[in-house]
Amino acid sequence: MANANTPNLVFEQYYLQCLSHASYLVGDKSSGLAVVVDPQRDIAQYLNDARANNLKITKVIETHFHADFLSGHLELAAATGATIVYGAAAAGRVDFAIETYRQGEHISLGDVDLEILETPGHTPESICIVVRDGSPTAEPHAVLTGDTLFIGDVGRPDLLATVGVSAESLGNDLYDSLHTKLLTLPDATKVYPAHGAGSSCGKNLSTETVSTIGAQRRDNYALRPMSREQFVEAVTQGQSVAPLYFLFAATNNRAERKLFDENEPVVKLSIEQALAAQRDGAVLIDSRDDQSFALGHIRGSINVGLSGRFAEYVGEVMQPGTPIVLISEPGYEAEGKTRLARIGFDNFLGALVDPIRVMAERPELVAQQSRLSAAAMAERIANVDGLVLIDVRNPGEVELGSIDGAKHVSLPALLRRIDEFDKNSPTIVFCAGGYRSSIASSLLKSHGFKDVSDLIGGYQAWQLAETESPQLN
Repeated sequence: MANANTPNLVFEQYYLQCLSHASYLVGDKSSGLAVVVDPQRDIAQYLNDARANNLKITKVIETHFHADFLSGHLELAAATGATIVYGAAAAGRVDFAIETYRQGEHISLGDVDLEILETPGHTPESICIVVRDGSPTAEPHAVLTGDTLFIGDVGRPDLLATVGVSAESLGNDLYDSLHTKLLTLPDATKVYPAHGAGSSCGKNLSTETVSTIGAQRRDNYALRPMSREQFVEAVTQGQSVAPLYFLFAATNNRAERKLFDENEPVVKLSIEQALAAQRDGAVLIDSRDDQSFALGHIRGSINVGLSGRFAEYVGEVMQPGTPIVLISEPGYEAEGKTRLARIGFDNFLGALVDPIRVMAERPELVAQQSRLSAAAMAERIANVDGLVLIDVRNPGEVELGSIDGAKHVSLPALLRRIDEFDKNSPTIVFCAGGYRSSIASSLLKSHGFKDVSDLIGGYQAWQLAETESPQLN
């Protein structure tokens, strides 16, 4: 959490690393009024900080209909009585009560002023929020840019192509929003976006969480002098495949839905209950690290390590709404449940009780995962007929090099394209470093593939081995 407080202004940034998501509490100490912008679904931190600063949260402002997480606007409104706010283009598009604001309209918190900028481009209803510590005519302190302007990038305009809104149309809107609205702000204005590096909402996001308009004008590739046509091409090319759950989350962010209770205890399941759920269509998600999973796991489970981008990758290996049983290290069950809830995966049946003991006592239920060193993989390439190599990295990664003969299917597309591959063919999957390939190989194995391995250390290990032994490739 970062803050930029002044005598009246309370400004807190909350950065959720596992989803590269930033949300904000903005308040005025003199009036005691506050808003929260783009909240995550577990809301205790906003309530605690508002209480600590003697603030009442009166509005929850959404910069757009988010696709990469399920927002906490309904949870916050229920807890505080706050009004939910969107830009004017969201009117009539949600199932719950909202208040909308048009370009140039203001929300007064007392001595802190918020000005709404309508900035379509990433989505049609996108807005940005100019924060002033003083009157509506004071110099801007900061601008909350949502997914319109990131640090080092801008919001991708192609995510709505599947629902009939073209990337070219939104790209043109984005060009106008940036050049006629955001870039007219003073260079000293601080920029606080909704996402950072790792988010699939852009392709070149920085690890920094705050910048300035001037720095972005100078350093951001998308803001360099270029024609409108060049801009649209630059921001639509080279984007990663959107995770499978994005449309689900975006749709549910517009819907009335069940509230998440972060204090609700996790249901504990016996192995018999877990296996019965699996037979009925539930997916067993093993959130332990890839090495532990490889040594032994419940047959048919999929490995998505909790230490990484757990929720996002779970959202790439199953259809939304699929029942989930969690297998985790002891003490991490609640964290797993919460992280799944952050993307709206609420069909959480529970967590397996004492999985290590279960595997020790029921060895017939246990499988191991085949993992290959670069040398062992090279040997298989040379000696195994019909071997299939699958590169599950994103397009931008593949452009920098791959392994001869590999088929490129990004992890978010693997489930959708799984029938393109022969389940009886020997198969090796690889990614950049090994995290995603463990997910992919376990996904394939859970779908009946007979002989699946993944590359330890990923393409990085292959490159290193190739440098030391050029005959590998």
